[in-house]
Amino acid sequence: MTTDSVPVIAAKTPGTNTPTTYRAPSTKRTLGTKSTRGTKSTRGWLLFLGLLLIAANLRASITAVGPVLGGIRDSLQLSALTASVLISIPLVAFAIVSPATPWIARRLGIERALGVSLAVLAMAIVVRSLPWLPGLWIGTALLGAAIAVINVALPSLVKRDYPARIGQVTGLYSAVQSATAAVAAGIAVPLAGVAQEGWRLSLGVWAGLALIALAVFAPQLRRRTRASLAAAHQTTASTQGAPDAAVRHRSPWGSALAWQVTLFMGLQSTVFYSLITWLPSIEQAAGIPAATAGFHQFLFNGVAIAGSLTCAAVIHRWRDQRPIAIAATALLTVAVTGVLVAPALTGVWVCFGGVGGGAAIVLALSLFGLRTGHHDQAARLSGMAQCLGYVLAATGPIGIGLLHDLTGGWGIPLGAILVVLAAQFVAGTLASRARVIGTTSVH
Repeated sequence: MTTDSVPVIAAKTPGTNTPTTYRAPSTKRTLGTKSTRGTKSTRGWLLFLGLLLIAANLRASITAVGPVLGGIRDSLQLSALTASVLISIPLVAFAIVSPATPWIARRLGIERALGVSLAVLAMAIVVRSLPWLPGLWIGTALLGAAIAVINVALPSLVKRDYPARIGQVTGLYSAVQSATAAVAAGIAVPLAGVAQEGWRLSLGVWAGLALIALAVFAPQLRRRTRASLAAAHQTTASTQGAPDAAVRHRSPWGSALAWQVTLFMGLQSTVFYSLITWLPSIEQAAGIPAATAGFHQFLFNGVAIAGSLTCAAVIHRWRDQRPIAIAATALLTVAVTGVLVAPALTGVWVCFGGVGGGAAIVLALSLFGLRTGHHDQAARLSGMAQCLGYVLAATGPIGIGLLHDLTGGWGIPLGAILVVLAAQFVAGTLASRARVIGTTSVH
C-alpha cells in the first residue's frame, strides 16, 4: 500500500471488514497541507530553540565556580587539593553516568531523558547553594549526573534530527554554551560581592536558566522517540541495498577509531577544565586582581564563541578534519605557553586559548556523528567517549592542584598541561581522519 501527501480518512463499512476510503476535496487538501507544514515548522523552531537553551546549561554552573573558588575555600577552609576535587566531582559524575545514558534514552526517549535531566539540574544547583556543607557536595554530584545525560543525549538528538548539518548545529549550540559559560564566569565575582558568602548566590542563580530551558523544551516531552537498534539495523540494510541481510552497527568499544575519538575528547576536556579551574588562581598568584582574573575567564569563554562558529562553518567543507584539530591544539599551546612565560599578558593569551578551546569542543562533539552511521551508534560512541574522556578529564584539575601543593608554584603544573596538549595533537590528528566506524552484515 502506498500513500501520497493527500489526507485520507479510512473507515469500515458497517457490517463488513472492507474499509471505505474518503478523500478530502482538493481545496481542503491544500489548506490542510499548509497547516501541517506550518505546525511542523513551529515545532521545528521550538525544538531548535529548546536545544540551544539546553546547551546553555552545559557549562554555566561549572564555569561560575572558578572565579569564586577562593571565596569558597576561605569560607569553608578548603585546601587547594580539596577545592580541585570539588571541581572534578561533575567530571567523575560524567564518567559514571555517561555509559548508562543510551540505555536511559531508549527507556524514556531522548526528549524525556533531556527533560528529566533539566529538572534534576535545577534542583541540584539549588541544593549546592544551600548553607549546608553536605549540600555542596551532594548538589555538585547531582549536577554532574544531570549534565552527563544531556552531554550524551544532545549529540544523538542532533544526529537524528539534523543529519546533514551536524557540524553547523553542533557549532551553534556550542557557541551558546560558550556564551553562557562566559557570562557565568564574568558575573560570578560581582554577584558574590553583594552579600556575605555571596558565592552561594553566584552559583545558585543558574537554576533559573535550567527551568527556562525546561519550559521551552516542554512541548517536546509529549514525544517519546527511542533509539532503537532494530530500526537502525533495518534502516542501514535498506539504504545499502541489502534487504536480506541484518545489519549490525559495530560497537565503538571494539573500534580503534572510536578510541581515538575518546582520547581526543578526554584530552581537550582535561585542558579546558584545568584552565577554567586554576587560571584565576594562577593570575592572582602573579599579582592580578581577582576581578580582572574573573574578566579574563569571561573573555576566555566569550572568545570561544568565535572558535565554535568558525569550526562549525568549515567542518563540513572537508571530509578530513585534521586541519581543525591541528589548529585548535596549536592555539591552546600558544595560550598555555604565554601564561607560563608572561602571565601579565594573560588577557591576550586567553584569546588564543578561547578560540582553540571553542574549536576543539565543537570538533570533539561533531566527531560523535561524523564518525558513525546512525544516531544510536552516535549515542553509544558519545557515551563511551564521555565516560572514559571525563575519567581522564577529572584528573586534570586534581593533578594540577596536587602539583601546585607539592611545588608551591604554577610553573610545573602549566608544563604538565603542555604535555597533555602534545598528546591531544596526536589523538586529534588520528580521530579527525575521514573514516567511519563500520557495520557488520549478518545473514
